[in-house]
Amino acid sequence: MPQRDDLPGRRRNPFGSRLLGAVDQSARALRIRVQVLLTLLLVTTNLIGAGLVFLISSFMVPAPRPSAATVVALAIAVPVYVAVAVVVGASVGTATTLRALRWATAGRSPDDGDRRTALRVPLRLTQMQALLWLGATVLFTLLAVLIQPGRATATGLTVGIAGLIVSGVAYLLSEFALRPISARALADERVSSRPRGAGVGARMVIFWVLGTATPVTGLAIAAVLALVDDQTSLERLAVITLVLCAVVLSFGLLITILNARSVVAPIVSVRDALLDVEQGRFDREVVVYDGTELGMLQSGFNQMVQGLREREHIRDVFGRHVGREVAEAASSGLVELGGETRVVSVVFVDLVGSTTYASEHSPAEVVAVLNRFFGVVVDEVDRHHGLVNKFIGDAVLAIFGAPVELPDHAGAALAAARAMAERLAVEVPEIGAGVGVATGEVVAGNVGHHERFEYTVIGDAVNSASRLTDLAKDVEGRLLVSWESVESAGEDEARRWRREGSTVLRGRAGPTDLAVPV
Repeated sequence: MPQRDDLPGRRRNPFGSRLLGAVDQSARALRIRVQVLLTLLLVTTNLIGAGLVFLISSFMVPAPRPSAATVVALAIAVPVYVAVAVVVGASVGTATTLRALRWATAGRSPDDGDRRTALRVPLRLTQMQALLWLGATVLFTLLAVLIQPGRATATGLTVGIAGLIVSGVAYLLSEFALRPISARALADERVSSRPRGAGVGARMVIFWVLGTATPVTGLAIAAVLALVDDQTSLERLAVITLVLCAVVLSFGLLITILNARSVVAPIVSVRDALLDVEQGRFDREVVVYDGTELGMLQSGFNQMVQGLREREHIRDVFGRHVGREVAEAASSGLVELGGETRVVSVVFVDLVGSTTYASEHSPAEVVAVLNRFFGVVVDEVDRHHGLVNKFIGDAVLAIFGAPVELPDHAGAALAAARAMAERLAVEVPEIGAGVGVATGEVVAGNVGHHERFEYTVIGDAVNSASRLTDLAKDVEGRLLVSWESVESAGEDEARRWRREGSTVLRGRAGPTDLAVPV
């Protein structure tokens, strides 16, 4: 699978946007970022909504054309009210929000009350926006009643519908700006059975009402007003309809896009994290910043990865004790209690004079030598796809061909033995080691009790390798193998060995042909 080089860049946007900063940003940076974003987003939304209301109510609503007094009143009232609304929204709204989120900006952990308050902030800001627009609806309707009664109904409906739409946009933008706060509130939360607040389905219905049903209702009301207004010409009705359709489509599209992004962003974060886990990066976590089912999805992913990390840690520890091949075979059910007959090659390595060396050196020096010795042996066995089956004091038993099949197990065992003999002479010069290799039929599997067992190999090849190791301690190069292993090896490896007589190994009735490196 190709590497995803873009994933580090995605991790730099844990909340779905660079505007929201990093997870570990300071409390001061978080406070400033939230205050600036909330102010800019809410002020901009309200200004656009107010501008559209002014244009539509003045020139496009199917009602008597605004009189000079109406135009003057709107020209004065709209800027004044908008300015007041902006000041209230920017100061009171953000100040109230920051006070409610003081725990986050102060860098301390939240309690249950803090979490509930943090997750309700977008709703509180939306309620404040709705109240401001309700006030605008009442104010401008009363002005119309006093100055030009024929426009009162159209004005009230226009401002009211615009207020609903702007409130919906304000909720989505507030929720976006407050994702870092929600993430800190939900950081220690586990998956719950119920979402906090309105779920995804309820949100979809609510924003359909705000983004589609409400503007279409306004369009229908405009059509009704045009029908009852005898002064409305067909040409003007067509213009009004086109303009209102443009407004409906624009605001509906805006709310749909914002709502879609609020849903897609958590899903994308989980998708990218899953790709990381697929590549073995079990340290991956997703920032949880949504209180709905999407947040439950993010939190559930983190719990899943935690379980995978724990399982991988157990498998790693298990593999270090019994060998990774044995661990993988055991976990997949390939190794059964009782074992199976296999033809394998066995490498046995044993130190020379280790008892004398231990009596003449400190324990720390002995351990250091043993670690270097074991390091060389394990490295070469792994490099040639064998299994270090067990450490027996200052000796090592390695298997090639079990539990995982190895086509040229004899060649791999011989190559590993040559390499480790050469390296031990250079890297562990303080003490020698004999290396023996034998090939033959063994029983490989789990022995012991079903409550506690060990993977091992039992058979003549194991005994022969041990006897050859004892003899190897007295030959040049300290490496001695059975000729049967050389005959079983591939041609490339076999030509690196030559016969070196024969001997009767202890415990065997017949002679064993021997071989040493060329």
